[in-house]
Amino acid sequence: MPKLWNETIEAHRRAVRDAILSTTAQLAAEHGVRSVTMSQIAEQVGIGRATLYKYFPDVEAILLAWHDRRITEHLEQLAEVRDQADGPGDRLEAVLRAFAHISRQTGAHNGTELGAFLHRDERVVRAQQQLHGMIRDLLAEGAQAGVFRDDVAPDELATYCLHALTAAAALPSEAATDRLVTVTLSGLRNGHSMPDGRGPAGRHEHHHGHHAGHPGH
Repeated sequence: MPKLWNETIEAHRRAVRDAILSTTAQLAAEHGVRSVTMSQIAEQVGIGRATLYKYFPDVEAILLAWHDRRITEHLEQLAEVRDQADGPGDRLEAVLRAFAHISRQTGAHNGTELGAFLHRDERVVRAQQQLHGMIRDLLAEGAQAGVFRDDVAPDELATYCLHALTAAAALPSEAATDRLVTVTLSGLRNGHSMPDGRGPAGRHEHHHGHHAGHPGH
């Protein structure tokens, strides 16, 4: 079979798969996960049920694939804005602003059946860990450069950032989201110190909470 023909078939399959993912997510958001059927999806996409089953075994598998695609896109977006900025301060600000706006955009699923289903996805934990590591590394780099405070461990500050910016999901506007990022960044800048005058966090005991926030809902 000619190479061009193979590429055309693969492009068609990707297009059908993308349509299945997007359609299923929209139906689940509108009607609830348990209300969506494979027949309904096939009809909306414009394919037969038999064809749909060649791609996915059930509705949950489709939603997990859609969620995986969305998480991947968000992590790639965060890495891209990081790499486009210059210096540790600008790189961290770019990542935090992008994450806050992603949190606000995806907050519509919070409290819904779809949101509850997606929150159980194990991909959420992996995405949290990856994002936490990205922010931690930028904070460590910035602390070494004298841009960010060094009296609290970067790992702890990264957890603080994610907890703070996840609140963007409940904010009413992009302007409010930008203000939240500005307030969060102000607490990271060098020149701040702990009230009791403690030195770098590496010399003190810290309690790390569960990593908050992820770029997937």
